[in-house]
Amino acid sequence: MNIIAKNAAEAIALRTLRYVCKDPGKRLPALVERAERIGLGRRYATLMPALRRIATDESNNWNKMIRSILDETAPECLEKFLASFVLNAAFFGNDAIDQAKEREGCDTIPWTILMDPTAACNLRCVGCWAAEYQKSASMDFELLDRIIREGKALGIYLYIYSGGEPLVRKDDLIRLAEGHPDCYFLSFTNATLIDAAFAKEVRRVGNLTFAISVEGFEAETDLRRGAGTYKKVIAAMDILKAEGVPFGFSTCYHRLNTDVVGSDAYIDLMVEKGCRFGWYFTYIPLGKDAKTELIATPDQREFMYRRMRELRNAKPIFVLDFWNDGEYVHGCIGGGQSYLHINAAGDVEPCAFIHYSNTNIKDMSLLEAIKAPLFKEYAKGQPFNANHLRPCPLLDNPEKLRGMVQRSGAHSTQLLDEEDVVSLTAKCEEPSKAWAIRAEELWKLRN
Repeated sequence: MNIIAKNAAEAIALRTLRYVCKDPGKRLPALVERAERIGLGRRYATLMPALRRIATDESNNWNKMIRSILDETAPECLEKFLASFVLNAAFFGNDAIDQAKEREGCDTIPWTILMDPTAACNLRCVGCWAAEYQKSASMDFELLDRIIREGKALGIYLYIYSGGEPLVRKDDLIRLAEGHPDCYFLSFTNATLIDAAFAKEVRRVGNLTFAISVEGFEAETDLRRGAGTYKKVIAAMDILKAEGVPFGFSTCYHRLNTDVVGSDAYIDLMVEKGCRFGWYFTYIPLGKDAKTELIATPDQREFMYRRMRELRNAKPIFVLDFWNDGEYVHGCIGGGQSYLHINAAGDVEPCAFIHYSNTNIKDMSLLEAIKAPLFKEYAKGQPFNANHLRPCPLLDNPEKLRGMVQRSGAHSTQLLDEEDVVSLTAKCEEPSKAWAIRAEELWKLRN
């Protein structure tokens, strides 16, 4: 789409947003009716009944969520979300990525890039992948800026930060959001560095949001993250909500907390505190000293699989599970299929949980890194299982990761212990076999 048409589409979208915000209760149904009149109803015929039901039923959980977002989110943040995420990342960006794949002869180009501004962190959480990286590693502002500029040239408009603790670099994160207003940024964070002054800056730029790490209530969170962390997390949520900055939660479920983090009480608290989304991850035993006894059991993983689907129909919050939602994205999203990871040392990895690489972004362009041997192996192997409830080449199909790393000649990026792929995948062999039995049962029921 040319720049004139793109600007026109943005102007129309922003006018529509402002129109709906003045009276969501009445104007959401009117918006759906207008969409049907101009022909969108024919193009999206399968979606229109659901959209009409959401727009007209104020007791519907999605209606409640939309109205609360419109009522409580700062205008600066709402408008940037619409322009940079919905239009650029989710709409225009996909066409640009398809064109870039054809132009550059790429097997894959990711929809989003996850990158670590720093490996430094003010906490040391049990089972965190960042604990296995060299703490002094970091990417300077110029390198982060270059990655974003090169990404935009390929159609990538969504950038996610992890670490380490990204907010150790909060000033740079604001500068990057300000310098790239056409992009949307999400930062995973332990939230302990969020204060009122920073929240005001985030509102000002509008295109930065947060996935706040929390492991349940106080006992569960402080178990992994240290005493006093939970209270700081809750305080940060209150600060962001008061400023109208959107955010969500990020939760790792494991052997000791699954029943808590999947409970109604936990979700209800997250909604009350202002979370708009919840992103669940299961525990992965990275590092030679990883606690394999924390890996979720098949019963617990099935519990979370079922809970995701229940919660989406009951609670005014969007929840997703990085592993158990493989059926919606046709398996694994790593390896550049939908995303890739660049660690703080610059190593370009197929996934945040796969610490092997052939390339370093400091030595080459983003496009060159995407064409690395390990990424080619990923492209040839995906999906790694016909059962998309077993999407992961590590946790669910460890033999697949072992083969890809060995064939590509990738090296370990865990500078603290350089865990070899044979040792890593061995830890996942028995859990993967146990889950395979349950996953096959669930897959048959689904189909």
